[in-house]
Amino acid sequence: MSIITISSILVTFCAIFSYINYRFIKLPTTIGIMVIALIFSASLLFLPLIDVNVLPYARTMLNSVNFSETLLHGMLSFLLFAGALHVDLDNLKKQKYIVSTMAVFGTIFSTAVVGLLAFHLFPVLGFNISFIQALLFGALVSPTDPIAVMAILKKAGVPKTLEVKVVGESLFNDGIAVVLFVALLGIEMHGDTDASHIALLFVEEAIGGAFLGLVLGYITFLMLRSVDNYQVEIFLTLALVMGGYELATVLHTSGPITMVVAGLLVGNVGRSLAMSEHTKENLDNFWELIDEFLNALLFLLIGFELLVIPFNQSAFIAGLIMIPSLLFIRYISVLVPVTVLKKIRNFSPGAINILTWGGLRGGISVALVLSLPTSELRDFLLLVTYCIVMFSIIVQGLSIGKLVEYYKPRAGL
Repeated sequence: MSIITISSILVTFCAIFSYINYRFIKLPTTIGIMVIALIFSASLLFLPLIDVNVLPYARTMLNSVNFSETLLHGMLSFLLFAGALHVDLDNLKKQKYIVSTMAVFGTIFSTAVVGLLAFHLFPVLGFNISFIQALLFGALVSPTDPIAVMAILKKAGVPKTLEVKVVGESLFNDGIAVVLFVALLGIEMHGDTDASHIALLFVEEAIGGAFLGLVLGYITFLMLRSVDNYQVEIFLTLALVMGGYELATVLHTSGPITMVVAGLLVGNVGRSLAMSEHTKENLDNFWELIDEFLNALLFLLIGFELLVIPFNQSAFIAGLIMIPSLLFIRYISVLVPVTVLKKIRNFSPGAINILTWGGLRGGISVALVLSLPTSELRDFLLLVTYCIVMFSIIVQGLSIGKLVEYYKPRAGL
């Protein structure tokens, strides 16, 4: 199938499933699309029992879509830029200590502890894994992805400060987790365990990505300031996202961090000093539509991935064990910085529990595990990761609103 044919099929499914969800199921759009895709995928798995087998065609189409490449080198740049574009930099600065601590400490802590757990657990279930491979698994399940939950948080009236913490952490820990994953994958594939090499890679990826984002964001700001035409200005932001991410890849810096920094600069400095009200309105509408469309497509693909994931009983059991383990590790990674920073900042009632339960794992975890070389290890980790992501999005995503409602009276809201 051509890329146009595959895209047409996926967009059609996306539209039909979103319609069904809106009319009858009424879940949050992205979660609803994923749930319907899961049900649809499961039904295809049982069709051979009645002598109807369309699985080969469905799997051929899905295998034609490189999920990892599509997300990590396609969708992710748009999603991160769109998310950063609407973050108030002043509010983010006020939360800089908790956001940076959770994004850096939380991601590294989670990677290490999850890795240690996997290193000791997986062999008990009959799957031997090296320590570096276990840390790789820790890195790929550590980034939180609250895209699906943000609409619920806003609808539930979560305090703005708490919303900024959730969004800010997710924007930056995606980049940190990818840098960690790349470093660990290099060790696994090339056996390079030199600490200076890892430190240099981190500086090149993370610091280099932030610097590149500042440079590209500032250049785009200067160009935006020199024109007053919303079509041209939207084209400039598109060029920033697409060209900037490719440039970051060529320069071996972190594309995700580049997009977050550039998005923050354009969304704050650019919005206040370089855009008319007409441009702001059109630019916001455009990027909100891009954000909604790509998220819907992403969650559709996550649901359809059920068709191509090989089942393994040991991996399934490992996934069930990892779900509560990850939640506990997430709780500790939130509890420590919040407890320390309570001395200098106030936190909303229930902040620890909401930040813990709202730390969803999503598409980036699936994409990272699919970027591993094809092997028995990848198949095993893929099912474990898929179990975690399904629970995270469906159970945590659909119940986070109730948790926020529970704490609202305590916050005086």
